[in-house]
Amino acid sequence: MPHPLYTLDVFTDTKYTGNQLAVVRHASDLDDDAMQSIAREMNYSETTFIASDTARDGGFDVRIFTPSNELPFAGHPTLGTVYVIQQEILKDTPEAITLNLGVGPISVELTYDGDRPIELWMTQRAPEWFETHTIESMSDLIGVDATEIDSRFPIQTVSTGVPMIIIPLKSLDSVRRARIAAGAYNELLGSYGDRGVLVFAPETYHPENDYNVRVFVDCFGIPEDPATGSANGCLAAWLSKHAYGGSSSVNAKVEQGFEIKRPSRLFLKATPHTTKVGGSVVLVSRGQLL
Repeated sequence: MPHPLYTLDVFTDTKYTGNQLAVVRHASDLDDDAMQSIAREMNYSETTFIASDTARDGGFDVRIFTPSNELPFAGHPTLGTVYVIQQEILKDTPEAITLNLGVGPISVELTYDGDRPIELWMTQRAPEWFETHTIESMSDLIGVDATEIDSRFPIQTVSTGVPMIIIPLKSLDSVRRARIAAGAYNELLGSYGDRGVLVFAPETYHPENDYNVRVFVDCFGIPEDPATGSANGCLAAWLSKHAYGGSSSVNAKVEQGFEIKRPSRLFLKATPHTTKVGGSVVLVSRGQLL
């Protein structure tokens, strides 16, 4: 059976911004090695594989691969894959579509302009809370002075699917200068296992946004991601738990990817009981695997 291939930009409403994604259909006849090889050939942060055009147990079976390994969950692949299912398979306007992922079923809600989705929202898993980290160790890790970290709030690992260390910084300048120190990162991984790192500040390039974010996920083979739904789901849960904006109810716009020339925008909603991440998707190309 032929394998249709789509490329998309996610968490953006214009082409060539946001986070790139490749989506392959009819993947049930591809084994793990084939999917890994295709993801490596595409060399996007992630490539997704839809097993069949037919849903099973209420959802579509989907697998997510980076160029180096398989992921149980990732945010922008979830939204981008749902966009392909709605536009190319269902060709209808359902209010929600479910993906069966490695972490379990993930539901995505859609709002439309005519028959095109203009916003897609994923409900993420309930957050899991892990260890807190010292300001000194995180200062060494990201290469900023300890005084640039907002000490009013804890630095903590949280997961809504992929574990992230959330580091609140005081200024956009601090976010811009953040860099991962390889030695400190490897030492941290040796102690805690795979963790991404999210740094953010309540200062932005564009005034309509609420937070500027950078995400470093070397442990998954991606030095820096331009738009990361799973990581921002972790941030939304963190903002809610610690009432960072003065309330446990979160309704925020996040900008990401400016430092690597892929500006993106993500929408966050959270309460102590629910975490959602939203954004827009643009189809860039249709093709077929040879």
